[in-house]
Amino acid sequence: MRVLLVEDDLSSVGEITQIMKGAGFTVDHVQSGEEAVEMLRHYDYDLAVLELMLSDIEGYEVVRRARAARVTTPMVVLSGLTRPQAKVKAFSIGADDYMTKPFDPDELVARMQAILRRSKGFSEPTLRVGPLKLSLDSREVMVNESPVHLTGKEYAILELLVLRKGMVLTKDAFLNHLYGGMDEPEMKIIDVFICKLRKKLQAAGAGNLITTVWGRGYMLREQLQRLETNEASAPVERQETVAA
Repeated sequence: MRVLLVEDDLSSVGEITQIMKGAGFTVDHVQSGEEAVEMLRHYDYDLAVLELMLSDIEGYEVVRRARAARVTTPMVVLSGLTRPQAKVKAFSIGADDYMTKPFDPDELVARMQAILRRSKGFSEPTLRVGPLKLSLDSREVMVNESPVHLTGKEYAILELLVLRKGMVLTKDAFLNHLYGGMDEPEMKIIDVFICKLRKKLQAAGAGNLITTVWGRGYMLREQLQRLETNEASAPVERQETVAA
């Protein structure tokens, strides 16, 4: 998932970014609160992690302005401020979690994943769609309890589709998710990734979970396979009725 890191201590940025990328997150970094507000307003991030003590405006103000602009991106405060009042204030203006520095890397990742799951409507780290099972923690994919081997890009696309099940995702959204605006290839590469992903899932017995919404993009729809089965049996039922 794509994360916005708001941190002006450059000595901490490298460490935090490495931890997040190691857990499979795509990370964008800004140093100032003003930049953070603009990025949150204009880009669809899955999560924001921010320091409170920034060089221009406080992290509190970033959260306040974002919420006032109806930005629903979950926000985790990662700050050196440890007093209870700081935490209470952060939660009261719209922060979703609060961690103090120094922090445990595994705990940070676990909290980020938990918030992401809840924000997408999932309560467990293992996401299920029909016969498909996807583990956010281990990044493993299984169909009917058998493993499906995906490339990094294929997994990232499937993860995004599962977390946003029922939503149409444009090719621009996939490119932004995979490359974060850096060295993006041609848009048709998304069609290639989707085609390979579909073949692997179908070969494993998942059916056609990924549907094309012409002129708009792609969507993962759990009921698609069931609808196709019903439609296939419909002509037989009609013939029996006529014969009677």
